Amino acid sequence: MGSDTLKFSNTVLLAPLLAVLSIWTVFWIEIQFSVNLNDYGIYPRRLSGLKGVLFSPFIHGSLSHLYNNTIPLAVLMAFLVYFYRSAALKVLLLGTLVSGLLTWAIARPSYHIGASGVIYLLASFIFFKGVLAKNYRLVALSLVVVFIYGSMIWYIFPVKDGISWEGHLAGFLTGLVLAFVTRVRVPEVRKYDWELEDYNEDNDPFLKHFDENGNFIEISSEEKTEEQIEIKYHYKTSKKD
Repeated sequence: MGSDTLKFSNTVLLAPLLAVLSIWTVFWIEIQFSVNLNDYGIYPRRLSGLKGVLFSPFIHGSLSHLYNNTIPLAVLMAFLVYFYRSAALKVLLLGTLVSGLLTWAIARPSYHIGASGVIYLLASFIFFKGVLAKNYRLVALSLVVVFIYGSMIWYIFPVKDGISWEGHLAGFLTGLVLAFVTRVRVPEVRKYDWELEDYNEDNDPFLKHFDENGNFIEISSEEKTEEQIEIKYHYKTSKKD
């Protein structure tokens, strides 16, 4: 991975924007046309409920439900695209599919809707991949995710009625597995000259001003003259001259 891996691109803004617009548009359609799309959610262990694997992330039961998912979805989507650009699409599509199928297999008989499963998928992947990559930038990103969204971990357990903790758990486990099996390009860590294997202190232009005890060595005027850089100026004369 080259040093240009973490360069900003329009996709970093476009992907979160599309995700947020899609879930808000679906909710607006429900309100505008007085329809209830909950039947398109995941209904466990029922063939008709499999359609929710694709559609459930776009459906929300209330405005507060939608709002609570909007900001985490946008932030984590931006993190994924910026730091893991080469694997972002794979993680998002494959992760959503696998976590949806896992929810369908283990959840209670009820309609499971909302983008929270995807949010747990992204948070889990970003955290564990950063730790496994052992790159200071990605580890720092993992710590940011823990600091902002660490409290979400409790909701992979049945601690509150009315939420799909099974969907949260499925997203979390899927993100964990993908962190182990997905190959990503890790940003190169810039090394200074003194960190290179073939580094020689005797050739270091800065260290040669000090002796082995760290004392400053006064350079003679002759040595200074040798070290001076010769600058030549070239002047182009006009035709008038």
